[in-house]
Amino acid sequence: MRRTLSKAVLLAPDFDSFKQQESIFIILNLFILACLQLIHTLFSSYWGFPSTTLITILTAALFAQGAELFWLLGRRRPLGHRGMELLSWCSIGFNTSLAGLLQYATNRGNAQYFVLMVVPILIAAFRLNLLPTLAVVAAVDCINFLWVWKYARRLHAAPVDEYMEVGTVTLIYTVVGVLVWLLVNNLRQKELRLSESLAGLRRAEKRLVQEERLAAVGRLSSAIAHEVRNPVSAIVSALATARGEGLSPAERDEMFGIAVKESRRLERLTTDFLAYARPRSPHKSLSSLDDTLGYVADSCRPRANDCGVSIQTQACGVIAEFDSNDIQQALVNLVMNAVEASSPKSAVNLRAQANGEGEVRIEIENAGPSIPPASMARIFEPFFTTKPQGTGLGLAIARNIARAHGGDLTLSANESERVCFTLTIPLAQAKTEPS
Repeated sequence: MRRTLSKAVLLAPDFDSFKQQESIFIILNLFILACLQLIHTLFSSYWGFPSTTLITILTAALFAQGAELFWLLGRRRPLGHRGMELLSWCSIGFNTSLAGLLQYATNRGNAQYFVLMVVPILIAAFRLNLLPTLAVVAAVDCINFLWVWKYARRLHAAPVDEYMEVGTVTLIYTVVGVLVWLLVNNLRQKELRLSESLAGLRRAEKRLVQEERLAAVGRLSSAIAHEVRNPVSAIVSALATARGEGLSPAERDEMFGIAVKESRRLERLTTDFLAYARPRSPHKSLSSLDDTLGYVADSCRPRANDCGVSIQTQACGVIAEFDSNDIQQALVNLVMNAVEASSPKSAVNLRAQANGEGEVRIEIENAGPSIPPASMARIFEPFFTTKPQGTGLGLAIARNIARAHGGDLTLSANESERVCFTLTIPLAQAKTEPS
């Protein structure tokens, strides 16, 4: 913290806090001035009707305070620490001088306008260290005693009751100044400790995020190495066996077939990994969701027939702005997973609808065993799969596509004989086809 700040402005280290504080002090001062003026007018039989000089000083003070409040609230460029310190001392000096001038214009020993002295004491207690605060309190007390002394000399008398009264007021000012300073300083110390704790938490969070990122990279690298090693090992083994002697042409063809199959598996793995690691920005255009769902169903139906599963689509009549190729890729992954997880002779339901919240919900529901709790936390994790030939990237890619569109992919239902994934995309700039 800067030296200027540590010596002067304590509770308002930023301009917004300072502006809020100063505005409250100005409003408090305006309120006190208005009340004093009203009291003076109501009790004019005792204090005398406000003089022209008094009214002029009050009017000038109200105008000056109003102008400062207007300037402060309208200021967008922050004041520096030195500017806030200077304005604080100016406020203290202005209010102290104003109280003295009003007391002089009233020309009474016990004029009520000295109550204005409480404002500079509060400003000092809120913003200054203890010694400057005590100095402001002492200056206010001296002004009070000096006025009573001067008033007594003019009357050529020693009004003991006036000195007792000003002594009592002095004690009150001192107690108020010290007490408010102690409370504010205590709050400031707690605020500093809280700031230090928050800074420590942010450092710890940054360190944990970095460590988690490194751990994620390590897990991903390990998974890639594992997934790549298996097909590469199979290819090497098959080719080495095919080169051996004593194999029949049929056996050699079988080894070559294994090498080709594993090469294609390796190619598919590489393609999926690139799609996951380097997702492209979607090229959105107005497309029919009904056409997209129909294309996905037709693409997946041969595999569904092999598994004894049917695919049912539900028309929604929605035209939305999305990348049809990306959404088709995501839905094909989801539908194929649903088909392979379905019970025989069951159906996979593919439906979409606008949910009334500015989104399109595309649901892929199948009847089959629920996902085990141990797997639920990892289903979107890259390379996590329970299928022997799966790459473990299908759900991760589908979620990346949904999020690239501004939506998401979630597991919305996980019950026995009912598992449902929901892909959402925003419906901004979308419309419903006329029926």
